[in-house]
Amino acid sequence: MTTSELTIDEWYMRRCIQLAYNGLGSTYPNPMVGSVIVYEGRIIGEGWHQKAGEAHAEVRAITSVKDKSLLPKSTIYVSLEPCCHFGKTPPCADLIIAHKIGRVVIGTTDPFAKVHGKGIEKLRNAGCEVIVGVCEAECRELNKRFFTFHEKHRPYIILKWAETRDGFIAPLHKEEVAPHWISDVYARQTAHQMRTEEQGIVVGVGTVLADNPSLDSRSWYGRNPVRIIIDPKLRSPKEFAVWNDRTTTLFFTEETSVPEMIHTDFFTIDFKHKPLEQICAKLYEMNLQSMIVEGGAYTLQQFIDEGLWDEAVVFTGDICFGEGVKAPILK
Repeated sequence: MTTSELTIDEWYMRRCIQLAYNGLGSTYPNPMVGSVIVYEGRIIGEGWHQKAGEAHAEVRAITSVKDKSLLPKSTIYVSLEPCCHFGKTPPCADLIIAHKIGRVVIGTTDPFAKVHGKGIEKLRNAGCEVIVGVCEAECRELNKRFFTFHEKHRPYIILKWAETRDGFIAPLHKEEVAPHWISDVYARQTAHQMRTEEQGIVVGVGTVLADNPSLDSRSWYGRNPVRIIIDPKLRSPKEFAVWNDRTTTLFFTEETSVPEMIHTDFFTIDFKHKPLEQICAKLYEMNLQSMIVEGGAYTLQQFIDEGLWDEAVVFTGDICFGEGVKAPILK
């Protein structure tokens, strides 16, 4: 759909979505939300949710309006249903009602059980005209992590790897314990940017032993993801980077005797009975909404075969190995 084909409501909702993306990577466990207030065809207020525990998008938009007397004759647009419960901040639906904003346009309902439909009902009961479902697909895409987490009860899962032009993810033999780079520096920088946008990063013990990875975001400004290591026998050498205290690390193992460490937690699971489902269930319990699975080939293929993935990002380098570890096969 081109800009010229958008309705007025869709045009302003697109602006809400644009604003909301400013919060990518910093709002967890909350969703990204944008809000715009319009009076007689002119935007008089804007806002987006910037960080969990801080003001929501609607609050920031209303606060930004200089002349509050215009609010009763205005329309407020918001990409996600306004909340109606007390969390770390008061309900946004109450604030909209208090300012007598008569028309509310919502992108999509909130899947969170404490809100789902209740915010809309509260606004309508207060006499507001409420329109729901404007740019709904785009609003759901904006919060694909949040929706997956609440609807599927697991994190949003992104598979990521680099492969050669002839379809290999790693050489057959390596002379050192370090990554064998297939992609260029710009692709690696993009990968580190991705890490700042997701809550966790997953590798199997094979990748730890082969590459000694740091699994941090050193090539891009932002927070480091939680490291998640699938290591049944706890074979990861204690001098390797995954044991450092730069970020929280979670080990999933079958071992019952584990060390006590700062910034490192261990979870014992049964690797004979759908281990990936057990891992996803534990991460859901820990409120972790998204993760990148970076390898290796065996771990990636397990997620693919179990149908536990939502998105795949594959970098293809301009080199060939001739032989090596085959890249995962997407179904």
